[in-house]
Amino acid sequence: MISILFAVLTSLSNGTASVLQRRAALQVPAGKAMRLSLFGHLLRQKVWLAGIALVVLAAVFQAVALATGPIAVVQPIFVIELPATLLVAGFVMGAGVSRQIWAGVAAVTLGLALAMAAAAPVGGSDDVHGAAWIPALVVTGVFEAVLIAAALGTSGDARAALLGLASACGYALTAALMKDAMARLDGDGVAGLLTAWQLYATAVAGVGALFLLQNALQAGSLVAVQPMLTLGDALISIAYGVTLFGEELRTGWWLLPQLAGAALITVGCVVLARSPLAAVNTPPPRVE
Repeated sequence: MISILFAVLTSLSNGTASVLQRRAALQVPAGKAMRLSLFGHLLRQKVWLAGIALVVLAAVFQAVALATGPIAVVQPIFVIELPATLLVAGFVMGAGVSRQIWAGVAAVTLGLALAMAAAAPVGGSDDVHGAAWIPALVVTGVFEAVLIAAALGTSGDARAALLGLASACGYALTAALMKDAMARLDGDGVAGLLTAWQLYATAVAGVGALFLLQNALQAGSLVAVQPMLTLGDALISIAYGVTLFGEELRTGWWLLPQLAGAALITVGCVVLARSPLAAVNTPPPRVE
């Protein structure tokens, strides 16, 4: 399927972007956390700009994926972003890729394949009907506020994990808004897309998620951020797909292989989290 192909391309682009942005974020003074001036420091680093270019490319890939497939199919594929990130980090940092990482990659990939084959998301509409966005946005806003407040009350990897989950929620919301906006393009053409509030809400949600991600990457290690980012994005996106777009998942005994797949993904993430590469938290050489 075209949607699966472009979802994979999105994951690879985002994984590489995370590594580049991480390198840049480590150079920012701690006093710039949760301030807009954070971007002033990042904009002066070529490696961060390269990461942003990949983020833009990933957004294009994601738009194509969401326009051609259900959100409950597209977004969960992004769990491979964590393995992709560590594989890229191994080559970029010159640390190589150990058997432990390959084992984690295999577990996550097989778990994703099993869970998606068992869940088999189907149906659903391309757009959101009625005023369904109102309760969704309220619940999302409250959830984000709680996460950010909790993050501000802690530091280190705990803050990084909480902000990573908040960023994941923002990216899941961005995907849902993007899919709804793309439906206007099919129905009313370019004029319909440009006049849809969802298009501009997508930009706002995306920038907000990016801001939270930069602060998460600055606050703690990559392993604290990436699992929360990738797994949170997948699970929250499935919730949006079911509640907003009416997509359906298999239930009954199919829940068993779905849980088995989720367990494999969890084991894979734990294996990857314990790898020496994932634990690296020292600033790399400054790249200008």
